[in-house]
Amino acid sequence: MPNILEMRDIHKIYPNGTVANKGVNLTIQEGEIHAIVGENGAGKSTLMKVLFGLEAPTQGEIIYKGKKLALNGPKMAITHGIGMVHQHFMLVPSFTVAENIVLGNEPKKGIFSDRRKAKEITENLVNEYGLVVNADTKVENLSVGKKQRVEILKVLFRGAKLLILDEPTAVLTPQETADLFKSLKVLVSKGFTIIFITHKLREVMDISNNITVLRAGTTIGTLKTSETNEEEISRLMVGRDVLQRVIKKIATPKENVLSVNKLVVKDDRGQIAVNEVSFTVKAGEVFGIAGVEGNGQTELIEAITGIRPVVSGAVTYLDQSLHDKSVKAIRKLKIGYIPEDRQTRGACLTASIEENLILDRYTEKELSVGPFIQFQKVGSFAEQMIREYDIRTKNYKFAASSLSGGNLQKVVIARELSKNPKLLIAAQPTRGVDIGAIEFIHKEIIKKTSEMIKNIVRE
Repeated sequence: MPNILEMRDIHKIYPNGTVANKGVNLTIQEGEIHAIVGENGAGKSTLMKVLFGLEAPTQGEIIYKGKKLALNGPKMAITHGIGMVHQHFMLVPSFTVAENIVLGNEPKKGIFSDRRKAKEITENLVNEYGLVVNADTKVENLSVGKKQRVEILKVLFRGAKLLILDEPTAVLTPQETADLFKSLKVLVSKGFTIIFITHKLREVMDISNNITVLRAGTTIGTLKTSETNEEEISRLMVGRDVLQRVIKKIATPKENVLSVNKLVVKDDRGQIAVNEVSFTVKAGEVFGIAGVEGNGQTELIEAITGIRPVVSGAVTYLDQSLHDKSVKAIRKLKIGYIPEDRQTRGACLTASIEENLILDRYTEKELSVGPFIQFQKVGSFAEQMIREYDIRTKNYKFAASSLSGGNLQKVVIARELSKNPKLLIAAQPTRGVDIGAIEFIHKEIIKKTSEMIKNIVRE
């Protein structure tokens, strides 16, 4: 197959000195699914932002369909048939599916938008590409998987032939992932080319034709999927062998730490999401809660951590009720919480990395004297966390928004684990992080279980 895209010697250096890409080379064949993998902060998303016109390269060139391409923004990329589906959806929740798909390019009937035509366009796209979704449904009422279909349909409506999918399966259920892969194969059979960014190596092996590995902002190599395996890919990504399983001792549970008794909680629509759920978590164990996303896990955790009100039932922590306690009061009880959505619950993107590391700790005597924060101590603490948790940044004064998704996750995890909690509630703690970071996070959580027993016994 001929090459549809070449990115040659791409460098991207930001004004603050951060080097995201340094000499990346990428070749994409027409009609393939090409996976791009690498550790958090390896430069994958930045490279794709350069391709989509969101960032201008510091150096290098893009050859698209045999011609040099200089992009001045996403609009220009779209006119050339390059479309991007971002990891965090860019949809208007109160609009219908059809309204979102034609947004900015609405068909007109006189001076008014032609809603009937918009619906017809949407239904034609659905029928042609098999991305099934109801044109009249409001986006706010869709599942995550269907929202993603809308994003892909938006890109197809604008004429894209090269699709960039950034972490497309990060929040999908296994069934939604399987459905997405079927749709991608239909698109490829119709002549589309897909760039697929992910951390999930099993999916890479299932869906891609070729794989390019990035590490520390540069190209390590391109592999034919049929001639490699997960172990080789992970070794190239991280630079060493990665243990893809958790080694832990058999738990010896002690006294009860958390008891949930017949808990009833409603979701945002006022429907029962948690219906008389009961369980007990003991000191020294890792207690797993499994289930397809959207079946009450979020509401359960938010009720325990004080974010969501409880309809009925009881939550008891070390023999004291958490009923009607504020989020602040619950966190002062040494309950750590790693939320599933790091951007809206876990971090403040406009604050610095060091500020995020002390969000609820700045009044502690180790970091302040009376009402005054000791910024030198805060800086030393931030440097320690960056070193221990391998947070890829040049300066803890940088805004949290400057970090890749996986490195932002490490900031949240560093903050919560460094407080030596007696109970840690971790919702999807490895979502969107690379295989090396997954190994590290699992090890840290296992290590903390024994420390939590000591904390409880001491106090």
